Amino acid sequence: MAAPQGLQALRKLLGPEGLIERAGGFGPYECDGLSAYRARPLAVAIPADAEQLGAVLRICHEAELPIVPRGAGTGLSGGALPHPQGITLSLARLNHILALDPASRTARVQCGVRNLAISQAAAAHGLYYAPDPSSQIACTIGGNVAENAGGVHCLKYGLTLHNVLGLRGFTAAGEPIELGSMAGALDSPGADLLALAIGSEGLLCVVSEVLVRLTPKPPEARCLLASFGTVTQAAQAVCALIASGLTPAGLEMMDQAMTRAAEDFVHAGYDLEAAALLLCESDGAPETVAAEIEQMRAVLQACGATRIEESRDEAERARFWSGRKNAFPASGRMSPDYLCMDASIPRARLAEMLAAIEAMQTQWGLRCANVFHAGDGNLHPLILFDGKDPEQLRRAEGFGAQILETAVAMGGSITGEHGVGVEKLSSMCVQFSRAELERFQGLKQAWDPAGRLNPGKAIPELRRCAEGGKLWVREGKLPHPELERF
Repeated sequence: MAAPQGLQALRKLLGPEGLIERAGGFGPYECDGLSAYRARPLAVAIPADAEQLGAVLRICHEAELPIVPRGAGTGLSGGALPHPQGITLSLARLNHILALDPASRTARVQCGVRNLAISQAAAAHGLYYAPDPSSQIACTIGGNVAENAGGVHCLKYGLTLHNVLGLRGFTAAGEPIELGSMAGALDSPGADLLALAIGSEGLLCVVSEVLVRLTPKPPEARCLLASFGTVTQAAQAVCALIASGLTPAGLEMMDQAMTRAAEDFVHAGYDLEAAALLLCESDGAPETVAAEIEQMRAVLQACGATRIEESRDEAERARFWSGRKNAFPASGRMSPDYLCMDASIPRARLAEMLAAIEAMQTQWGLRCANVFHAGDGNLHPLILFDGKDPEQLRRAEGFGAQILETAVAMGGSITGEHGVGVEKLSSMCVQFSRAELERFQGLKQAWDPAGRLNPGKAIPELRRCAEGGKLWVREGKLPHPELERF
């Protein structure tokens, strides 16, 4: 089946409300949260249910049409960037909570259900869905699965991987699959393909339905908001808290630039003179929380905290978190555009990494605000630039590449929860050897032999690395290339 015949078959299947073919309708689909890169698809397919989804995939398979799955478009790495000769597959209409079982503490949901909607539905039973990325009001559970999303409470409660029991979906050819246990069992026979699919960025399969684990809502939660005179002191406090044996429910850090932007946006009452703020939370039984809060306070004071505030009630706790939760939209008050990096490093090297980023600002002539999951060492530096200036975009890309290379040199990774997409393709060549990249390609080939699902994303072609001199030579120094654009 040729591409025109494929489009004709999609029209017949989906009708005018389920297939966008006019250029004027492509605007919302041209990019995801990485707005520096844009493209227009051949068409946008919007299936109404899982049956239509499978049929769309089978038609595209027969017509040899590339497919780019898309959730809410909140991703930050260009993972949902359209393919000019392909179909963007919007899963927005698969948005129903199919079953919620308080006894087994699970919810079975379609892929287009919003992250926060799961917790809202479970609240009546004293339960919630623990992973809480900052975009949880809009992001979908299918997108969370694709990127293995985390959130501000992932230190204690884990990432998407730790809170999903099973999923249903389709291969690139439209064949139905089930991974893990949709019955809620703790284990399932055979290879752990569920763990492989979570975080695969839409390269291996398209998810239609997910069984998530629900967590009992803790009877009490209290948050400390600590100010520090230097970023180094705040970073050292993070290490000291973990070394003390504590596992905070949340441990987040914001530098002064980010604090001031967030305060201007949400008026959370932040200390604007502090070089860095730490949000440190305890939850659980009241007695446990009281003991942990006192221990946390003692550690923070010993590390040089100049001011410590404690939330007195739920409203104040929400206020403390409001600036952190709104950090990304608040950044729009500092700059027309930003690139949000997603490097992960060992916690012990946080201070060193933040000092390196500060020096890079001078080198690249761009500002950078930092907000991140400090407890996990998962950094989110926001490089501020004006996208109307091609030179600033070039420097922002180089700045980002250097951050990622530095993270790898420190024993970390180029991504923690945002994925590779198109943003970090060249940096994959820095982190992984030729043999490792070949294994990644082999996995992709086994699941999607024709390479139809999300082509050109996450796994670079070896010639891309070789031509740019970007294979990481483990015995020698790291290369320092400028990022290529997709």
